[in-house]
Amino acid sequence: MNFLAHIFLSGDNDRIKIGNFMGDGIRGRDYQKFHADIQIGVLLHREIDSFTDFHEVFRTSKHRLVPKFNHFSGIIVDMFYDYFLAKNWQLFSDIPLKEFSHNFYEILKKHENELNDKTRNMMPYMIKYDWLYNYQDIEELERILGQMDQRFGKNANMKAAVADLKKHHTLFEDEFFIFFNELRQFAKDKKQQIITDFSIEE
Repeated sequence: MNFLAHIFLSGDNDRIKIGNFMGDGIRGRDYQKFHADIQIGVLLHREIDSFTDFHEVFRTSKHRLVPKFNHFSGIIVDMFYDYFLAKNWQLFSDIPLKEFSHNFYEILKKHENELNDKTRNMMPYMIKYDWLYNYQDIEELERILGQMDQRFGKNANMKAAVADLKKHHTLFEDEFFIFFNELRQFAKDKKQQIITDFSIEE
């Protein structure tokens, strides 16, 4: 899953949200340098990624793209699923997406001194272009994938996957709902388990 889903699945604790958001940029045991709640968020991020990678429905979405996009297919489906989460946001949250997004940007600003360098450098662009809110727009998704192509090189061509999204929109959306409803319960249970484990260690 991508940024919006990781933040949403974190619950109400601000630092758990930050840790879950930063998870991709923190390697090995480096997470132990951070506040305990951020550590919980990083560990939750890793559990969510593992659940996602091995989930049958996610793999079905991914394999639909493999012939064209090979090992970039998983990244693309992560983006597609955030698009569907944003597009159907009112089904999952009572807080409007615009408000949710801007609340998280304020959290990042408040805890800027606790962020890793990668997140701190990315934050101004995320806020300026309102990434979380704009995931719901296919044209914006296409623009973001195009920017990612520049980072990964011309062979990625992930921007072209938007045509596949439009062609198989209903299939991808149905798979998202099946997958995400299971992921929500998994993340809720796993977060509580991680919190309990931290309490035992302390």
